[in-house]
Amino acid sequence: MMTEFVRDISEIDYTSRVTVEDPLDLPFLEEAKRTTNARICVGKAGTGLRTETMLRYLADHAAANDAVWAHVDESFFEAHGFLRLSTLAPDKEAYLKRPDLGRDFSPKTIETLKASCPHGVQVQVVVGDGLSACAVERNIPDLFPVLMEGIGLKSWTVGRPIFVRHARVAVMDKISVALDAEVTVLLIGERPGLATNESLSCYMAWRSSPEKPESQRTVISNIHPRGTPPVEAGAQIVHLIEILLREKKSGSDLRL
Repeated sequence: MMTEFVRDISEIDYTSRVTVEDPLDLPFLEEAKRTTNARICVGKAGTGLRTETMLRYLADHAAANDAVWAHVDESFFEAHGFLRLSTLAPDKEAYLKRPDLGRDFSPKTIETLKASCPHGVQVQVVVGDGLSACAVERNIPDLFPVLMEGIGLKSWTVGRPIFVRHARVAVMDKISVALDAEVTVLLIGERPGLATNESLSCYMAWRSSPEKPESQRTVISNIHPRGTPPVEAGAQIVHLIEILLREKKSGSDLRL
């Protein structure tokens, strides 16, 4: 009779776990594993993957799939006074099949945005669910307070924070234009992969606009506990905002 549950394979740390049978130089392989999230040093069973390796692959794939289809728990945004908006995408399926719908708002939503937020601020902070609800829920509670504290210490004028459902990156352009913001900061869930399903990206732009190219954006990616930690990312974003405000440019026009 089984007295305990089999351990969830997704909870096992594979950062330094080598599953090659009888390796010639185990310390070397362990060091190689620590330098990358790639699936190296896993060995094989004949011409195929070992059962353990295949199960971990399937578990990570399922986690990535769940992150895309999950909905963000909005209780944090409600508690912190965010204005909550939705793009033209009516649901997740439409959002995934029609990326253009995630880049725009209805006229009524634009009216709500303009009526609910201050105009002409130096910094406008936006959070979008993007392609990973897990990324938003895992990182925003740690990142957002650091970001807002840093903005406050710099005495910049800041708008009401906004959360956008079914958001694509370009939604920041519509918000920037509607509110006449100087620097718009968008924190959005990245497309999840097999290495992690909780990675967040930050896109920043000076006078963000649909008329400007994608290269206008300054980006910090891979914000998560095993990448750039969210607290550290918050401090980095404040530093970059200061540069964007001073130089009045962003993206490829900015020489850092």
